Amino acid sequence: MGELSPFEEQLAGYAEQSVGAPTPAPDEVNQAMIRHWVEAMGDELPIYTDADAAAASVHGQIVAPPVMLQAWVMRGITGGRASADGKPSIQNELYALLDDAGFSSVVATNCEQTYVRYLTLGDRLSMSTVIESVSGEKQTGLGIGHFVTTRADYSDQDGNLVGSMRFRILKFKPGTGRTAKKAPEAEATEATLPRPNRPRLSLNEDNRFWFDAAARNELLIQRCKGCGDLRHPPGPACPSCGSFEWDTVESSGKGTVYSFVITHHPQVPAFGYPLPVVLIELEEGTRLVSNLVGVEPDDVEIGMPVEVTFVEFDDELTLPQFRPVAPATATSGAT
Repeated sequence: MGELSPFEEQLAGYAEQSVGAPTPAPDEVNQAMIRHWVEAMGDELPIYTDADAAAASVHGQIVAPPVMLQAWVMRGITGGRASADGKPSIQNELYALLDDAGFSSVVATNCEQTYVRYLTLGDRLSMSTVIESVSGEKQTGLGIGHFVTTRADYSDQDGNLVGSMRFRILKFKPGTGRTAKKAPEAEATEATLPRPNRPRLSLNEDNRFWFDAAARNELLIQRCKGCGDLRHPPGPACPSCGSFEWDTVESSGKGTVYSFVITHHPQVPAFGYPLPVVLIELEEGTRLVSNLVGVEPDDVEIGMPVEVTFVEFDDELTLPQFRPVAPATATSGAT
């Protein structure tokens, strides 16, 4: 492992530094906020809002959804920009240092939460945050940058740890990523390189039949032997009647674009971009996610008639893709 540059050593010096004094929650854990949260999330678990159901549960009382952990101490849109003495916080000082060095763009990469116990009504939290680590310079698809990881520890009114959250961002230099403009000779060289194979399939006993059929240029739909319902993606049991017995029917391969997204980033070398990712509603009524071929991304429309075509990506992978169906040409003539 190479030595750190002076700038990287300066960044590493921020590791394990506290961002500031613990931040107290503005309110106790309360029923109103829990209710707003579960309604927004569509979480119908009764232990969050039904006192009788909660009393009969292992908790014995109303509890808050664990994923609300951050919400109880979340700062307002204008709060938390400076330390208690009015100076920039250590965290903002670090971000300013990266900005000045050209790492001015930012993207959140991942978040991990750990829960020690459920929160109950009346708990009052406080949050202590440390800069856990700052990585050395990394080349990523978005650009050259540094990963900054912070860890927030949440404690209750008695000082006991109730949960933690690790949050990681990438501060990167704009224009240094995979899609940055390259010299003409570099672009010409890349254009002649073969595209890597698509990622390998994740096969199991429930879906293997479907991919085996695709290799034979067949588009199959799983059908319940109990109630006759068709389903996709494949699964071990019928969601309608619970039967484990099933067979298959072969789809006509015709359908329409039910929904779509044109993917630009992040880019995986095995795929071409812009990449139309579509949700196809088959004539039989089931839907599946696939790609569109033979059409410009700007021409994709919801309701567009399509038909299946099987593409052999390599010796081991054949997948159903879809292409637009040309509208029938009206003809007329004298009889």
